[in-house]
Amino acid sequence: MSRIFCLVGKSGSGKDTLYKAILERWGRRLTPVIPCTTRPMRAGERNGEDYFFMTQAELAALEERGQVIEKRVYQTVQGPWTYFTRRFALMEGRDYIAITTLEGARSFIGAFGEDAVCTVYLTLPDGERLRRCLAREEAQKSPDYAELCRRFLADEKDFAPEKLASVPNLRQISNAGALEDALRAWDAIYTETK
Repeated sequence: MSRIFCLVGKSGSGKDTLYKAILERWGRRLTPVIPCTTRPMRAGERNGEDYFFMTQAELAALEERGQVIEKRVYQTVQGPWTYFTRRFALMEGRDYIAITTLEGARSFIGAFGEDAVCTVYLTLPDGERLRRCLAREEAQKSPDYAELCRRFLADEKDFAPEKLASVPNLRQISNAGALEDALRAWDAIYTETK
């Protein structure tokens, strides 16, 4: 049976870094699920690799055809930004990995079933997360510190303990140590759920 691993975590917890390292190690067995967004592309991002950058009209057309698994709209200081996942078919013998939110993971469970989805929550102390978010924002052509603060505060509600407890098959990885430590924890989860 194909499995979908939903990597979730607060802003700055290292989801992208761990995701890329997992794909380097397990890429022959894992298919990345590339999300879509209507937000502007950040410096260093590539269309079709980090996200599929789409317009609101393209999103509306996909929704009209029933091709959206999950969608979230964030009311940012720059206006609404939408993140979503296009529907895809599971291929026999392949596993999948996606970076998403807790709500997104629930939508994957709704689309593919509880037995097919494992949600992996990446944690990191708040101080370190804030330092990482600030460094990432400072690297942008036009840093948006207000949006950074909005995301940071919203994460406290989005990842409240009762919300985490409501997600079936939730596993947790600490990203407070070396990347290799987080990868070893991922390896254990991936091989345990086979």
